[in-house]
Amino acid sequence: MKISHHIRFVNNLHKILTTNINTIIINRKVGIKMYINIEKTTKLIQEKDCDAVILFNESNMHYLCSFSPSEGVIIITKNGNSYHIVDSRYTETAQIHAQKTGLKVIEIKNSFLNEVNDIVKKENIKRLLFENETISLAQYNSYAKKLNNTEFVELNHDFMLMRNKKEAFEIELIKKANNIAEKSFLELLNEVKIGKTEKELAALFDYIMAKNGSDGVSFDTILLTGTHTSMPHGVPSDKKIKDGDFVLFDFGATYQGYHSDMTRTIAIGNITDEMKEAYDLVLKAQLAGIKALKAGEKCADVYQAAYDVLNEKDMGKYFRHSLGHGVGLDIHEGYNASPKSNDTFEVGNVTSIEPGIYIPDKFGIRIEDLLYISPRGRENLSKVTKKLIIL
Repeated sequence: MKISHHIRFVNNLHKILTTNINTIIINRKVGIKMYINIEKTTKLIQEKDCDAVILFNESNMHYLCSFSPSEGVIIITKNGNSYHIVDSRYTETAQIHAQKTGLKVIEIKNSFLNEVNDIVKKENIKRLLFENETISLAQYNSYAKKLNNTEFVELNHDFMLMRNKKEAFEIELIKKANNIAEKSFLELLNEVKIGKTEKELAALFDYIMAKNGSDGVSFDTILLTGTHTSMPHGVPSDKKIKDGDFVLFDFGATYQGYHSDMTRTIAIGNITDEMKEAYDLVLKAQLAGIKALKAGEKCADVYQAAYDVLNEKDMGKYFRHSLGHGVGLDIHEGYNASPKSNDTFEVGNVTSIEPGIYIPDKFGIRIEDLLYISPRGRENLSKVTKKLIIL
């Protein structure tokens, strides 16, 4: 073997081994995570003076079972006994994940309701926490009728508050999703050219993220050009990129259930001084919002820090949405950094900071980063430059 070939072989082997080792480490930590999350859930049940909690919501189940079944039930008791009820579509998957979560997998014989009833009797559950914010009325009525000797206690926002305080391994999964998205964005920039359509580039973007390891997109990719950028959540169309346009990308990847979220606005060719000044203003507002972000700060006050920068130039009227939202197993979860919010940021929160201005029939600009409030302070998970890129 030639020396050059030998070196190439060793380098490739190192990449393979490193990738596999990193995957093993992440998967091992995910297993540890589930035990921690079950312990946190058990503590919540005890604090609410209940016997158990029943979960139907897909993301809430993922928080405990490590995957997202479209249908199923999880029951955790105050003693830590844990059950995952599934139908035959998910039995094998649930059993695989149960090796690291410790959940007892039960495949339904007749109905979810009958299996739940059996567990309630076995565990002598008298007070049962339930997801009153997400369960349907029909589902609640059927369970309340069947479990007529059990008191249903509203879970309200408490489970989400618990989920909002991320553990270190959850941050690693979010970072992994974010890294995939950022790498894909930089690759996509090589394909952004005059004459390309929004739809064409959005489809290519989703493909590149999948190729780079994304389990799926966090939401329908927003890719807009020209006057379409003034629509905060516009849908990609057949509109073509032209010289002098802004192009707005709002995108995210998922990894093992966890989401990322980022927005960048770039320019094509010859843009006006007005556009450059507007971009600089939005960036200044975003940096002000990031600077204000810390544990103990009211969400509304962080919003105000960014809004005030825009309003100094009479651009506050074009800022049409909240400054940020929680990100995790859901792309929008928990708190919302808006002027009407009563929430307060806490250690463990992951939030977007995304001011924007949207001038109808003219242009729009949004710049979004993902921030983590760690025990040591604020950490920006987004690494792609925010200096205006002009292609």
